[in-house]
Amino acid sequence: MISQKLARLTSGRVHYAWIVLVVMFTAMLAGVGVRAAPGVMIVPLEHAFGWDVATISGAVSINIILLGATGPFLTGLIDGFGLKNTILSCMAVLMAGTGLSIFMTAPWELFVTWGLMVGIGSGAGAVGMAAAVSNRWFAERTSLAMGLLTAANAAGQLVFLPLLAWLADRFGWQGVAIGVTIAMGVSLPMLAILLPESPASVGLGAYGAAEIWQAPPRRGNPFAVAFNALGRGARSLDFWLLVVSFGICGFSTNGLINTHLIAYCADHGIPEIRGAGILAVIGVFSLIGSAASGWLCDRYNPRILLFWYFGLRGLSLVLLPFSQFDVLSLSVFAVFYGLDWVATGPAIFALTNEVFGRRDSPVLVAWIFAGHQVGGALAAIGAGAVRDFTGTYLLAFLASGLACFCASLLVLRVSRGALAVAPAE
Repeated sequence: MISQKLARLTSGRVHYAWIVLVVMFTAMLAGVGVRAAPGVMIVPLEHAFGWDVATISGAVSINIILLGATGPFLTGLIDGFGLKNTILSCMAVLMAGTGLSIFMTAPWELFVTWGLMVGIGSGAGAVGMAAAVSNRWFAERTSLAMGLLTAANAAGQLVFLPLLAWLADRFGWQGVAIGVTIAMGVSLPMLAILLPESPASVGLGAYGAAEIWQAPPRRGNPFAVAFNALGRGARSLDFWLLVVSFGICGFSTNGLINTHLIAYCADHGIPEIRGAGILAVIGVFSLIGSAASGWLCDRYNPRILLFWYFGLRGLSLVLLPFSQFDVLSLSVFAVFYGLDWVATGPAIFALTNEVFGRRDSPVLVAWIFAGHQVGGALAAIGAGAVRDFTGTYLLAFLASGLACFCASLLVLRVSRGALAVAPAE
């Protein structure tokens, strides 16, 4: 295997865990490009087919829900099917969904491709998968690894959104679908060649581990693994505090900003390409914020960090509708909001590891992330309905900001648990 040869070649200089991190980061860039694409497709689809915002948002909400709902089972599938095979299969479904959407002409086809198939395939880059990679390959700097993988969501917007907006402006929505399909086609071979199943499979221990360690396989099918973990988590108040808090996170990020910010800017006379540029700026600062959050979570109490992340995010969302929507106010929002946009991911992961242990945390994080996606779906379809009914996104942004203030208080209630020291899986 090329990965085994590369691991031997880099031995003593760079631990192969960092190469795995780069490979997964790159693959997740392509995946988040797909998930970000609906933000630049809303207006072109309106113009091409006459579909209203609520209909298009409905398809987006399905893929957001499925990304969360399938996450625990896909993470549970890792035990029997393997981490590498699971990720490759998801990305193949994702590529098929975007590729087939090129030929759609009816709303139901939008729901099948960008709703069903993209929702399932996006599981390759979901939080549960990132958690499994981080815990499997890192015994130390685990939160930093998670922060960097979470940052791929931000960098994906940086890389893709301006290009996708240009494609939408030049070639319409089909240009966007073709672009993201090509990106997925490039990512699949790279993953197949460079991603090993585990550190032990290339003769290494996890980064920071003193010896090579392979977790014994768990018995049961993916559904049993997922529901057993859920049963353990559901008996804990901490689990529900994390689910609700992360649900509010989704309510205030991918469901609202990812899906509707470009359309909100268009309401104020800002062209799509400039709106996508604002999201790209948010992406730049989200990359910085998420990586910094991972570094901080390895050193400080993630509860206190989350208190500030949610509080500052809520403040930015409440103030935006009352700004002038000029270059200065949007730039300030992009920086302020961007720094803590995905910074919550590493902190939630760190808390889950702390409270429930590293063995079960990938599946539990996937369940918690399901709450995130439910919140995102509610915001995606709810904000669209609010826009259609009132003619403005004002109420959607105010509701999201107030919810963030509530989340900042909820996370302080999560109890302290014993850290698990053994690498997972």
